[in-house]
Amino acid sequence: MTSANIVRPLLLLAAGVLGMAGVGLAAAASHLGDGHLLGNASTMCLAHAPALVALAASLERFRTASIAGLLLGLGTLLFAGDLLYRHYNGAALFPMAAPAGGIAMMAGWLAVGLGFIFVRRTA
Repeated sequence: MTSANIVRPLLLLAAGVLGMAGVGLAAAASHLGDGHLLGNASTMCLAHAPALVALAASLERFRTASIAGLLLGLGTLLFAGDLLYRHYNGAALFPMAAPAGGIAMMAGWLAVGLGFIFVRRTA
């Protein structure tokens, strides 16, 4: 069993959950009073879900796809989760949760950007 066989289902599961959450959060943001935090969380989920699908599809060719997907998925979950928690509870999930998630997402995108250096060559 290759690492791609382990990582691909996880990335696709995360993409599905983030996509579903993004649509639900967008609906909640449009129907609730002050939904700016929910709208921002929705945007992050809907922006990163397709990226995870693309990374899952390119695992065999793109060496940084696994780490990029992990960083993007966990970062989005942490960032959006903190915004959701703030909306309903008025406080952060934990100190610096959203910035930590944002930094993880930025590192994930950096891994995507640097991935061209580590493309697997096929004979």
